[in-house]
Amino acid sequence: MRAAVRPDLAAIWRRVEALSERSGQDPASVLSVERLSHLSGVEPVRVPQVVAGAAVEAPLERRVHQRFLRLRATRRDKHGREWPLAAIADDFDAPGASLGPLNAGTGLPRMGHAAGVQRFFGVYAGFLLADSKSAVERALALSATTVSDGRDDLEHLSYLTGITPQDIRLTLDGRPPRLPLKEQVHQRFEHLRRTRLREDGQTHSLAAIAKSFDASGQSLTRLAQGEGLPNLAAAAGIQRFYGVEGGFLLADDAEALSTALAVIEGELDSAERERENPMLAVMRAHDVRSIVTRAGRLSRGAGSRSPTIWTTCSRGRANSAVRRGG
Repeated sequence: MRAAVRPDLAAIWRRVEALSERSGQDPASVLSVERLSHLSGVEPVRVPQVVAGAAVEAPLERRVHQRFLRLRATRRDKHGREWPLAAIADDFDAPGASLGPLNAGTGLPRMGHAAGVQRFFGVYAGFLLADSKSAVERALALSATTVSDGRDDLEHLSYLTGITPQDIRLTLDGRPPRLPLKEQVHQRFEHLRRTRLREDGQTHSLAAIAKSFDASGQSLTRLAQGEGLPNLAAAAGIQRFYGVEGGFLLADDAEALSTALAVIEGELDSAERERENPMLAVMRAHDVRSIVTRAGRLSRGAGSRSPTIWTTCSRGRANSAVRRGG
């Protein structure tokens, strides 16, 4: 199994503290455990342990169960009550009973149901599940904390998201492609296999990927052929194998927390740049462009000119207002 590069959370924490101070905000408020918990799904008591690298990771089934309970507890309906299972499941045309095992902690949901739950609560869906808009938003947020490797910005965003440069251009122009979940997951999986190669430059075999989470290569055949969705445990294994984000329900605590910190850092950095140049605010023409601070060179059509994106995200899906008032 490939070893994913683990984030240095303490270093990210120090950078966010410094950005907070420079922007005139209270670091204690910006980095409060309650806020980080809300963004990441990590229990408040565990946040300091995760930052210190002292937290013991819970098994996937328990982690997903705890994140789901936290979603229901912190994203409530307009009356301040927890959303009933039937209301959540109805949003993606499933019976409430289908979420019973997830709510009780006795089983994992189907991948399509996990996507529906995350969409219902407005949290980031993860590399395999994210629609184009949320995937680009998250990649831009993460780009705030990464050093450019010299590649064209659209190519870099494509590498991070699994979305083609052309579709990223459309997404930034407010016209994100709408793919069925099965086709989208298949494309993202193939993108991972094509862009994250073995040391000898060859593609990882299905057997090698599946072996990393104690499954057989045949279990991934239908996914590789675009004929079906993996179960949630297999999706988590694939993402872990390739070292990409697991998403709100799937990410381990360190991954989820580093993402929350990256989003905060991107917000602070973007706000700092806007104060230096007020004209940047004028360039926020519509919903998706509002996450880009230098989108003036992007063609509104599918022009051939390759745009350059300077800076990054002013907000991430993880901390956007939940559409149901939670």
